[in-house]
Amino acid sequence: MKLLHFLGLVLLTSLISCTGKEMAYDLEADVLVIGGGASGTMAGIQSARLGASTLMVEETPWLGGMLTSAGVSAIDGNYRLYSGLWEEFRQKLYNHYGSAGAVNTGWVSNVLFEPSVGANILWEMASAEQKLEVKFDSKLHSLKKTEDGWVAVFTAGEARFSVKATVIIDGTELGDVAKMAGIPYDVGMDSRHETGEAIAPEKANNIVQDLTYVAILKDYGKGADKTIPRPENYDPAPFRCTCASDSCKEDNYEREPWGCDYMMEYGHLPNNKFMINWPINGNDYYVNVVEMSEAGRQAAYKKAKWHTRCYIYYLQTELGFNNLGIAEGEFPTADGFPLFPYHRESRRIKGKVRFTVNDMARPFDQQRALYRTGIAVGDYAVDHHHAAYPDPSEVPDLHFYPVPSYTLPLGALIPANQENLIVAEKSVSVTNIVNGTTRLQPVCMLIGQAAGVLGALATQTGVAPADVPIRRVQEALLDAGAYIQPYSDITPEDSYWKAVQRIGATGIIKGEGKNQGWANLTLFHPDSVMTSKALSEGLKELVPDVEFHFEGAFVTGKEAGEIAMKTGIILGTCKKADEDLLLQKIENSWAEYGFGTFLPNEPVSRCQMAVILHEIANPFNVEIDWEGNFKKNCR
Repeated sequence: MKLLHFLGLVLLTSLISCTGKEMAYDLEADVLVIGGGASGTMAGIQSARLGASTLMVEETPWLGGMLTSAGVSAIDGNYRLYSGLWEEFRQKLYNHYGSAGAVNTGWVSNVLFEPSVGANILWEMASAEQKLEVKFDSKLHSLKKTEDGWVAVFTAGEARFSVKATVIIDGTELGDVAKMAGIPYDVGMDSRHETGEAIAPEKANNIVQDLTYVAILKDYGKGADKTIPRPENYDPAPFRCTCASDSCKEDNYEREPWGCDYMMEYGHLPNNKFMINWPINGNDYYVNVVEMSEAGRQAAYKKAKWHTRCYIYYLQTELGFNNLGIAEGEFPTADGFPLFPYHRESRRIKGKVRFTVNDMARPFDQQRALYRTGIAVGDYAVDHHHAAYPDPSEVPDLHFYPVPSYTLPLGALIPANQENLIVAEKSVSVTNIVNGTTRLQPVCMLIGQAAGVLGALATQTGVAPADVPIRRVQEALLDAGAYIQPYSDITPEDSYWKAVQRIGATGIIKGEGKNQGWANLTLFHPDSVMTSKALSEGLKELVPDVEFHFEGAFVTGKEAGEIAMKTGIILGTCKKADEDLLLQKIENSWAEYGFGTFLPNEPVSRCQMAVILHEIANPFNVEIDWEGNFKKNCR
């Protein structure tokens, strides 16, 4: 992989616009990823791994976005979803620190790390890819659509450079590429009448979630005094009751706050560092910067950073944590703060589909089956930060609306009416409510991985991203170890994992979604017996006019084979075989998957049924549309 810094460099070539002369560009790529954040970094890596020439351009000197540059180095969710590049990153953290237990240092997460370590790991992952080039410290200046792709111009210090690309992936923090490309989008809360979400407000508004200018502190030991200078216009009042202390009176809080020492353990990182990202009378800060100019944003960020400085000063002087100081050398900044704040919300494009909380909470009860089109899984709560908003009465009480784990539909990454642009990070086509969970780090990483797959496949097959078959994207993700269904009771190490993922994505065998406090789950129950009722109901969605007959309440091995063959014949995915050949094929599969001896008259388990369906009927090959409808007439 090549690292291209253009700071202080002159242009390698000039744009030639004279009549009759071909335009020349400084760089060309199949896939251009703009923004090397949590999504963008993974998009670039995955695109390159599939063989597409890929260029990633990032404004800062680091990769990782919120994971690293914004200092949010405590992973939220997906602990039991060992999916794709998120899992690869997690394993590299384990290897760096020595074990899984070594990163389980704070109570908000079981994967915490130093931002500088995360940035180094991401750079190692990116630099290993020969088809990936990275340019740091470069900002998008202009964007133009062409007949066969895009031309983007970037500034890098005093220089400018141009890039010609077939497909662009928007990996920016605030969806700035989507806006520049003219993509319609929403900002703020949606009306319940538009989304059908009962918990959404009556009327839409432009209220976004609070942002946070995180800080990383370090414990310099007993006796050390790392108190920062008193910030200008410092006022301790906003921070009263951030934890239980003498300054916190009972009439100042609705619920009793946690103890101060316990609060500090929230974001305890390895090597005695502490992530300061505390929402309760802490350093959350309200400002909507989405439509601001760059100068306006920087002014707002300065105020958010001042607010965090005030909070640090409060921790040091009012609560006695003066042994904690700004961690020196953690970030490549003069003041030791992150490169930019943590944005919880962005523009949200109008995509091929919009993923609502109804789709997430009850995926099998909707008119559309978006779960069949899934490409990125998540399991975190619907978590909205609005405590810093000046008028709380304008904000609905979402309070962790119960959802199971979920899978994001591919159509959420693709603008409704723009070719050769893919949108990732927090700007995908979801509702404001859904963004409360899809905004978290692992989901954004997996969104990026899916975007990279889609971009690479589009350029390699010579079609627009919207014309790449959904099943082809999903198959490439499975090959990369990424989940398309959010089952927490099977892992990629299970022999039948791919078969279960594929069959789950058809809906023939459905998982069971559960909300258990913070533990949002979808269980496949692989070892449970396959019931005739569940299989019959699932098959009717694919072949609605076909009757399947069972001898009992549970599906036997022989019945499973006959049903799979009958289904495959209807779908055109298999040919009729006599009983002996069919049973022999199943026996071979039993051996291949490690199921032991095949007993045709005994009930099969759910994972065994998935394997039989996959090996004989292969219903995953039936193409689907953006809403998960089967394209083939299976009547």
